[in-house]
Amino acid sequence: MVIFPNCKINLGLNVIRKRPDGYHDIETIFYPIPITDVLEIITSDETHIHITGLPIDFFGDNICIRAYDLLKKDYPDLPKINIHLHKVIPIGAGLGGGSSNGISTLLLLNSKYNLQIPVERLYDYALELGSDCPFFILNKPAFASGRGENLEEIQLSLSGYQMLIVNPGIHINTKDLFQQIKPKEVSRSIKEIIQLPIDEWKDNLDNDFEKVVFEKHAAIKNIKDQMYAKGAIYALMTGTGSSVFGIFPGDQKIEYYIDDNYFHRLINL
Repeated sequence: MVIFPNCKINLGLNVIRKRPDGYHDIETIFYPIPITDVLEIITSDETHIHITGLPIDFFGDNICIRAYDLLKKDYPDLPKINIHLHKVIPIGAGLGGGSSNGISTLLLLNSKYNLQIPVERLYDYALELGSDCPFFILNKPAFASGRGENLEEIQLSLSGYQMLIVNPGIHINTKDLFQQIKPKEVSRSIKEIIQLPIDEWKDNLDNDFEKVVFEKHAAIKNIKDQMYAKGAIYALMTGTGSSVFGIFPGDQKIEYYIDDNYFHRLINL
């Protein structure tokens, strides 16, 4: 069986406080984006993963294998499998590609082997894999709080716009970035700001990680600046970076120079 794990962007991201458990409370809007990897699972004599497409350096701790191991503990009759993952979504890019791969593995195993795992239990497994993993079970626009696992579906559509996503190939270590950020309480929630007209987002909908990342990586800031210079209504670094997205009018011809080494996609939403 084959499934196509999609990615996401963050529309705004506030880091509110550090928790006693070492994690941080955040708030953000997750929005699904139709850029996908390809994931295939077949029954095999040995469990292993074969990865094609974009290279991944950390085979020993692949999230797809961890997802399989989680289910294997509770479902010992789960057979050994061969996973083929074709990577299109950049790694360490703020697009949630790895989290999406892990959740797609859970969903595919549940369906292929008729495990009949209820959705509430799938959310529990997802949170064991990562803070933003539960979103990919819902996979609809959602306001996220807590570690990112508290999800509230919202009515939000960007249909009729174009979105340009650019990633310069800079890998951002999320754990290191959280150690550098200074949490702050917000006077106005992203949940409220997102209701504003999109042309007002530029001055109101921010990502707390941009300042830290831009100071170290001018190339990422330059991508955002270029998007505004070329007519974006709204542009932002997504998640902890390093991808930047720009939202453009649906009828605009976008003339944007992109370095040949950069990953980029233009999507009609």
